Amino acid sequence: MNVRVGVLAVQGAFLAHAEVLCDLGVEAVEVRQPNNLEGLDAIVLPGGESTTMSKLLVSTGLWHPLNGLLHGGLPVFGTCAGMILLGTSILDGRPDQSCFGVIDIAVRRNAYGRQIDSFEADIDTAVGQFHGVFIRAPRIEAFGAKVEVLGTHNNEPVIVRQGTALAAAFHPELSADVHLHQFFITHVAGLAPATIDTTAKGR
Repeated sequence: MNVRVGVLAVQGAFLAHAEVLCDLGVEAVEVRQPNNLEGLDAIVLPGGESTTMSKLLVSTGLWHPLNGLLHGGLPVFGTCAGMILLGTSILDGRPDQSCFGVIDIAVRRNAYGRQIDSFEADIDTAVGQFHGVFIRAPRIEAFGAKVEVLGTHNNEPVIVRQGTALAAAFHPELSADVHLHQFFITHVAGLAPATIDTTAKGR
């Protein structure tokens, strides 16, 4: 079985995500227009600038079909700005900024500081340890009862899941650690574990 995972490629760190997926033996499909959504088994929303990504999703015609797929259960993994897009509320967002509302979280942009405040941290969870790169990272300030907190940093949630949607406040794709992508594909999306390179340790 060939696993096809889309990577939203309108802005942000989409190439790094695509490289991780390829390292795991997954076909990475760059999503730039609506027809790129056809036949996907899952999709990744990368980090970047959330307001710009929101506008580009609308201008490319991707917003409505992607919204329908996400609410229809298409597995999705959002990192940093991608997490903001998946939430239900952006606490300091622009009036014209939208989010998909598939994970019941309220998110504040750039809450961990400016670019100069970037840092890396190992995050212990019930499903393993993940290495995260925090760059102008958003903070989850509230979450609903259906949200499962999978990982924390300084007692604050940084990895959350709701159904087939997974989100991280950091950039796992910028580290050498592929385990969070493995977890998304095999456990959240439930896609053919036998086809994924579960022996991959890093890049």
